[in-house]
Parts: sequence; C-alpha cells; structure tokens
Amino acid sequence: MYLTSLPPYPNLKVLLLWMTFLVIVHAPAQEIDLLLKGGRVLDPKNEIDAIADIAISGKLILKIEKEIPSTDAKKTIDLSGYIVTPGLLDMHVHVFHGTDTESYIANGLTSLPPDGFTFRSGVTTVVDAGSSGWRNFREFKKQTIDKSQTRILALLNIVGTGMYGRFEEQNVMDMNPTMTSHMISRLFPEILVGIKSAHYWGDFTQVDLAVEAGNLANVPVMVDFGEHQPPNSIEALFMQHLRPGDIFTHTFSYGPNNRETIVDENLKVKPFVFQAQQRGIRFDVGHGGGAFSFRQAIPAIQQGFLPDVISSDLHKDSMNGGFKDMANLLSKFMNMGLSLQDVILRATWNPAQVIRREDLGHLDPGSEADIAVFSLREGDFGFQDIRRTRISGDKKLETEMTIRAGRIVWDLNGLSAPHWESELGENIK
Repeated sequence: MYLTSLPPYPNLKVLLLWMTFLVIVHAPAQEIDLLLKGGRVLDPKNEIDAIADIAISGKLILKIEKEIPSTDAKKTIDLSGYIVTPGLLDMHVHVFHGTDTESYIANGLTSLPPDGFTFRSGVTTVVDAGSSGWRNFREFKKQTIDKSQTRILALLNIVGTGMYGRFEEQNVMDMNPTMTSHMISRLFPEILVGIKSAHYWGDFTQVDLAVEAGNLANVPVMVDFGEHQPPNSIEALFMQHLRPGDIFTHTFSYGPNNRETIVDENLKVKPFVFQAQQRGIRFDVGHGGGAFSFRQAIPAIQQGFLPDVISSDLHKDSMNGGFKDMANLLSKFMNMGLSLQDVILRATWNPAQVIRREDLGHLDPGSEADIAVFSLREGDFGFQDIRRTRISGDKKLETEMTIRAGRIVWDLNGLSAPHWESELGENIK
C-alpha cells in the first residue's frame, strides 16, 4: 500500500526522502527482451553446467536462473535439448580483407571479411593475429574493424607493414618496438591486445624485438616460429626468450625441416614442453591451412598435454581445408579425447584470460550478451588435418544460433522465427 500524502510543510530532508521513495516504488522493472529457455547452459568461467534460462535486456545479460517465467519476456526461444555457451572467442584469425593483389594477408585476398565466417560457427569475437603492423593498422581499423558486427581485436605485427609478404617480413629495419608499443598503449589500447612475431627466416632477432615491444606496451606476444632452416630451438624460445603469458601458436604443426615439433619422432612429447606450460607459456592451436597434424596432436593429448587455446587461423585456405570452421574444430578435439567442457573452456574463458580481456568469454549478468547455441549430433563423422589424413568420430557440434550484443545474427533452423502461417491469423482456413 503506497502512501499518497505528505504532512503539511515538510522540511527539505523529509521531502527528499519522500521523492526517493516514490522513484523506487514506481520505477519500472527492467524488461526482458529475449528469454533463452531450457537449454544446457555451459559457462566454464562461472563453473555452470546446468539446465537454466538466460534473460537478455537490450545488449546485456540480465540474469541466469533455473526458471524464469515466459510471461516476463517480450520474446521467448525454447532451447530445450541444445547447448548454450558464451559466444566463442577465436584468438587467431586473419580478417584484414582487401583487394591489394600484391599482398598476402595485409589488405589482401587471403584474409576474409569476418562477418561472413564468424557467426555461422558461434564466434562473436576474433583476434586478428598480426595481419597489420603499426604502419597499416589504421587502414585495417577503418575498413574492417569499424564496419564489422563481429567484435574484432588484434595483435599488432612487429613488422611495420604487417603480413604483406614473406620478403617484407624479414626486414629488421621495419621492426620498431617503440612505434609498435606507441600504437598499442597510446592510440588503441581497447583494440590492440598483443604483438605478433611470424615467418622470420633468421635467428631470434624478430622474437626479441617483439618481446621488447611487449614489455613497453605491457601486452603478450604470440610467436609463429616456423620457416627456419635448420629449425631454431623451441626449448630456447620457451625458456630463454619468451615471458610467462606469451603465446606459442601452431602448437601441433608438423614440418620438421622448418619448425621443431613438440612431439619427437618416437611420438613422445618433449619434457621441456610440459615445463614450458608450467612456466606460463600459452599454447595455441592455430589450425590454419598448414599447421595442424594428427601425428602431433593425438600423441600429445594421449600423454596429457592439452593446448591452452583452441583457435582457427582463419583465412581463405584454412576454411576450405581441414579446418572448416570453429564448430568443426571443437568437434575434432572432442573426438581426440577432450570433453565438451574442455573445448568450450579453450574457446571462451581461456583465450579471454590470455589476451587480458576478462570482460569477454563468459555469461556474467551485466556483460554483453554474446551467446552461442549448439546441437550435439551423434553419428559417423570424419575429420581431417592439413596433411589430408583423417580420424573418425561419433560426435559433432553444429551451430544452431548465435547472438551478438543481444541480437540474433545466425539462426540455422529458424528457432527464433514463427511459422509462416501464423502471420495469416484469422485469414487462414
């Protein structure tokens, strides 16, 4: 029962208290715009694995509870039987798409426009892995990052022109730690989350310059350590050149003439690899079109070595090769022995921590509503690596729906849509 009258001539303090009371009493409850009902909610960060409802208000997650009445929501989607996770965070992609036919990755045709390849696999956030350097990042931002619905973060290449071509990537004179760190810390700290070293044919010079820039900007470094002949020592890389928190990508690559492998020719994980992970080196899959081999991954997993992050190395060649998409990649790891919880952790909360963006990769109330919905199919499936060998599997994730900032951006089977006949109403006979 509300009080409707005040004593005559109230003092100022009483009046202010009264006005505050009226605002609280009569303030409208926050509305639920979208209610995801009855799915198996899997949120590794919050250790949630249960049937629950998720309420979304505007762009944000409002609450997660066991039972939220549908009458409280403007729109309800029944997700019974489906798996509901944070939107996937793909920590290694190349999306600086452009039309420079002389370029390989930077503003080139090998990079992909992100929105066409992210949402259909449950990905809501990507990290471009060094496609651009400090010289051309602003072009990347203007034409891709600012125009995309996908959240795009980036690692800045230690080479000023980024991944323009293999010869340009050898130019030590264009590896400038000061300019690289300034671009990150002074201009775009909200977007640039690290530094990339890649494709260098020489010694540790490029890595060391990237780490110098990482120290200046206080961000991690990701290293693609191939193409050295003879191969450089990855033990030295892990134990002497990289810092705890730095990232080794293409973990399961097999190209022994150019890159030292983590699994030896007797299919044993080298002991220092376990020690490096304990030291804090982060191991990233970075599947790609040429950087994932079952002869590395399967023995490693069987011996207890698991990657910290599962990522795609998305580009034109990888998506048409063994990688396919992130849902397929997570399925591949499930059929090599990881659990559903294992793979979702390594594609949500783990990469968010590695890039120090703990606002992402989870379903916290108040966080942006980036959500993926999967079906888990059972049957007879096959999965390939980049060497065109295959494994068989009996389970496969398929992306049913993706929500980005509270808006449905992918709906494979129309779970959110009414049947067409419902629009006819009384006119249907």
